[in-house]
Amino acid sequence: MAVRAPALRRVPVWMWRALMAHLAPRELRRFNANPISDVSYTLDVDYVGDGTREHRLDVIAPRDIPGPLPVYVYFHGGGWTSGDKSALTKYCATQALGGMIVVNANYRMAPRATMQHMMQDAHAVLRWISTSIAEFGGDPDRVVLGGDSAGGQISALLAASTTDAELARHYGLAPVLATVRGVVQHCSAVDFSVMFERGFILSLEFVRMLLPRRDRGLPLRSAAHFLSPIEWVDSTFPPALVTTSRKDPFYQANLNFIAELMRNGVPVESHIDERADHTWQQDSHHPGSAVVYERLQAFVRRVAPVPVG
Repeated sequence: MAVRAPALRRVPVWMWRALMAHLAPRELRRFNANPISDVSYTLDVDYVGDGTREHRLDVIAPRDIPGPLPVYVYFHGGGWTSGDKSALTKYCATQALGGMIVVNANYRMAPRATMQHMMQDAHAVLRWISTSIAEFGGDPDRVVLGGDSAGGQISALLAASTTDAELARHYGLAPVLATVRGVVQHCSAVDFSVMFERGFILSLEFVRMLLPRRDRGLPLRSAAHFLSPIEWVDSTFPPALVTTSRKDPFYQANLNFIAELMRNGVPVESHIDERADHTWQQDSHHPGSAVVYERLQAFVRRVAPVPVG
């Protein structure tokens, strides 16, 4: 969701949800203007089997490109309380044109869901990929995770959980993929320490609402440890592509994340726009998006190459 950060400070959850409800129809139309027809769309696959929209995903695949192809899994943003995969359809179709199968997924959101539920949903998407993506021409051994804002946080935390047993146990996740090849982050909430800083755009209600019940008795900064991807980075974290903007409220969080990846020897590429607003990357009409898409597609080809032989 594109939000102009300087106009808002310490926004409560209810106000954020109202703002997102106002912006969503406009962004759905604008982001999907001039749709892409040169890919195939399989929409609203129920990846859990309960019939709810929160557990639906889309599979977008290029035409006439022999597989198996790498799989790019995308989780939308929206402050953990709002958003929908439908606004990212054109963004995902653009990446599919670059030679990958794209899975665009919904998940349960706050305040009815906590990070426990969101992580379990994201994990269920990977489980579905492990058993079903080959039917669409995708390779479950060449998966790259991505997301913007809150969706970026979910994808980064999910990536960390694939190699960190403590984090996986905390959210009750069992291994379903052999490996995650890479992580793409667009203006993501990857360092929760910035949310405790004076004047940050989001109130601490956002941290509290994400906590699983068992963590709510802990001091808030301690409990946020299990929400903050940067605290789970080590040398086993997958290679990353991080894109952000100097105007983005999570700009410093992204810089901190890049620095931590480098400190742990994790290959990381970055792209910083000087003037764009939050999650500008999902808008194909933004003048800087084409560069991001080129770098993203090259990144996926590099970290998830065609197997030799």
